[in-house]
Amino acid sequence: MIRIALTGGIAAGKSTVSRYLAQLGFGVIDYDEITHELQQAGSFAIEPLRNAFGNEVINAEGAVNRKALAAQVFGDDAMSKAALQQLDSIMHPLIEQLVAEREQAIVEHWQEHELPQYASHSSAVVVHDIPLYTEVHQTIPLTFDHVVTVEAPEEQRIQRMIQTRDMTREQAEARIANQATQAQREALADEVIDGSVTKEQMYEAVDELMQQWLTADEVVAENVQNERNAQQTSSNQKHE
Repeated sequence: MIRIALTGGIAAGKSTVSRYLAQLGFGVIDYDEITHELQQAGSFAIEPLRNAFGNEVINAEGAVNRKALAAQVFGDDAMSKAALQQLDSIMHPLIEQLVAEREQAIVEHWQEHELPQYASHSSAVVVHDIPLYTEVHQTIPLTFDHVVTVEAPEEQRIQRMIQTRDMTREQAEARIANQATQAQREALADEVIDGSVTKEQMYEAVDELMQQWLTADEVVAENVQNERNAQQTSSNQKHE
């Protein structure tokens, strides 16, 4: 299996890359999507969140009131930062459980079905779409073969949040301030995709990366198999 971590600054273009990888036939585990599922009514995260942050973060339907929760955990003050740490301590173990289940399902699907574009590749490819990878990577009980971050200039990201997420400039700046810096993300990544360009240019960058990694993986697999064959031949000769 090839396991890839995909991250990036908020509104930098990570979701565009993630959707494209899914379209290519790779298994994508979206940590934000899992988080949203855990915030729905009936989820086993609801009561721990209610106990930690109060009834106001749970709406009348029994789901998480995301705006009310965000108001408590996103901010520059010490109380907000402590609340964010508490939120992480509740959500991360639950997310890890669901991630493990979905990764296993992807591997089984890869083995049992022909995938449209990469069916000839022997190893399952699993992309972990992790917005806050830099902040939480030390707590993730997984090893990644590659780490990719998608980056764009801060002002461009702010304008995207204002235009597409109905945020004020102050809210957008606060979200950026609560994340790791671009330099910190790039320090952990082995590849950086430019999210300031067109979608088509981003797709080309993804195609180039995946072709490079898949080719390298096949070479490694072939070398390992050749080594095993050589060892088996040597063992057989000793017993003759």
